[in-house]
Amino acid sequence: MNAQDFLLELGCEELPPKRLQQLSNALTHNLTTELDKLKLSYSSVESFATPRRLAVLVSNLQLQQNDQTIERKGPSISAPDQAIEGFAKSCGVIKNALAQKAFSKAQYYFFTKQQKGLKTIDLLESIVDIAIQNIPIAKPMRWSNLDTYFVRPTHWLIMILGSDIVPASIMGLISGNTTRGLRFTGERIFDITCAKDYQKTLLEKAQIEVDFNTRKEMIRKQVIQVAKNNNATAVIDESLLDEVCALVEYPRAFSGSFSSKFLDVPEEALISAMKLHQKYFHMLDTDGNLIPAFISVANIESSDLSVIIDGNERVIRPRLADSEFFWEQDKSTTLKSRIPKLDSVLFMDGLGSMGEKARRIKILSGDIADIIGANTKHSKRAGLLSKTDLITDMVGEFADLQGVMGGYYALNDGEDLVVASAISEHYHPRFSGDTLPSTKEGLCVAIADKVDSIVGIYGIGHKPTGSKDPYALKRAGLGLLRMIIESELDLDLFDLIDKSAKLYEKDKFKEGIIDEINNFISERLSAYYQDKGIDKSVVKAAQNRSKSNKNRVYDLHLRIQALHNFVQNENLKSLVEAYKRISNILFKDISSKDTADGGYMIKPKLSIARVGEDIEFINKFDTNLLNAHTEFNKKMKINGQNYLFIMDALLELKPAIDDFFDNVMVLDDDLELREKRVGLLMAVNGSFSSIADFSYLSK
Repeated sequence: MNAQDFLLELGCEELPPKRLQQLSNALTHNLTTELDKLKLSYSSVESFATPRRLAVLVSNLQLQQNDQTIERKGPSISAPDQAIEGFAKSCGVIKNALAQKAFSKAQYYFFTKQQKGLKTIDLLESIVDIAIQNIPIAKPMRWSNLDTYFVRPTHWLIMILGSDIVPASIMGLISGNTTRGLRFTGERIFDITCAKDYQKTLLEKAQIEVDFNTRKEMIRKQVIQVAKNNNATAVIDESLLDEVCALVEYPRAFSGSFSSKFLDVPEEALISAMKLHQKYFHMLDTDGNLIPAFISVANIESSDLSVIIDGNERVIRPRLADSEFFWEQDKSTTLKSRIPKLDSVLFMDGLGSMGEKARRIKILSGDIADIIGANTKHSKRAGLLSKTDLITDMVGEFADLQGVMGGYYALNDGEDLVVASAISEHYHPRFSGDTLPSTKEGLCVAIADKVDSIVGIYGIGHKPTGSKDPYALKRAGLGLLRMIIESELDLDLFDLIDKSAKLYEKDKFKEGIIDEINNFISERLSAYYQDKGIDKSVVKAAQNRSKSNKNRVYDLHLRIQALHNFVQNENLKSLVEAYKRISNILFKDISSKDTADGGYMIKPKLSIARVGEDIEFINKFDTNLLNAHTEFNKKMKINGQNYLFIMDALLELKPAIDDFFDNVMVLDDDLELREKRVGLLMAVNGSFSSIADFSYLSK
């Protein structure tokens, strides 16, 4: 089979840096999708992306489609002649040219022909056009007098198959083999003579590394080296590194400095100014303190680097001066005095103001503190002040400093250190893998804040649908579960939701919303444990147990861990078999009997209650199971939440259960004995169910 490498490069004005990888991935996916539809094979695909270009290299692309046999099914042979003639005409043949074949116990007319495969070079224009048009773009642009749209204006198009230009006209551009280098240095315009040499040619001719990940690692190494030259350590935020990589084609890292007087401003504010506005990396000294310097990445090799450094230092100076001004201004007003102003700040339409939210958080934080042993006074105080920094100048400029600046301002106001810390950390965890609040008081406020938001937003109908979650309720739910589980807090999820809902206006939410929200948050557990390699069936088994403590998330976590460990045990199958034998007779055999005559009528409540009393059995197998179950209950009471031990203790019931079924007729003719035995099995089944629903583990 003949094959050649195919190169597509679309040259643009500077693409949105935060969407560069998404655009590149979409183009590659769309292109390969179209190739697959046309059954054109290839060996591999590479994606390339820089601020001014999106490119795809398809290696060993099949040069011509394989010949295909096309078969169309027509009417049955018993159909009217008019229908048969019409089918033949649509196929471009006469009736006698049609074949007859059996299909679904009847004879039908079929038309068959051989279609020669088309040349790939003749298909590529349409393939590439569709691939580009199908890139999802939220706000497309239109330019010049063209009717085409794209995320940014396009300027050149390369389509090469091997060394040959693929003739095409797409988005007003005529395909060629000419690309562009940097605007101000090196070769500005040059040709790509061979598709497979694309990456090497860009690097040799213009020092442009078109592979995003390779360029990203180049920047990382340069930034680390520049920091080392400054006897410091660079703090590399991966999202910032991605953004910088999407801004430069020819990366050259350098360092600059700023006045040490700015270090009197909280370092988070300085870092935010450097990262958000200037895309700078900050550095720390050997003691972990911020130094008055930054690292930037230029998109050009300069013969006089001092000019670039001086320009960047002049730009960052007013940014830091603004932070200094905001800091000094905000300190002149206490957080406490800002509380009334929160009533004029909207939390969300339909849910009142931030002032109302802060008061709800205060009450719920205090309730949580009473349960987990935190300082109630400090928790309530932190909850009340938690949102006051939203109306400070600093947070107005740097929204990512919410909470953080509140902690600094609280210390400045003379608030207790515990209160300040709780305010500072109450948005944690903000994303997957983020740290949790470091104090119990911080946990109280963070939990109260997330519960209040989930209950309120979900309660008024803004629940996530499919992949759409505009208010990040799933992330909030997962963060809530993480705090409870990883901080080992004995909190009842349903109770938290119920308390939170009652703090809103009466009759604010529809009936049954508490259960709905509880289920919504609980569903996030599958995602939490999936990341830890725990099977969904284990989570479901623990979640669907009986008993009233099923909403105590940390207790549920301990059960899941114990079950996860136990499913690795070879004895699991044996335990599940015992559970199934009991379930079958209780919920299948008994329910299948005709109870109309009262012959098999069972009184389950009476039976379960009587098992707890001193029941006398004549048969030793009845007695052995009763004694074994009684002993198991004692171990459960003693060992509390040590579910690994309890699982082992449950396993010890297995021999008594097997002996019971092998030697006893449960549905005995003696009605009293029958009731005792069924009651005993119900009690044993209840012991299984109090730990987990083992039916999920038997699948």
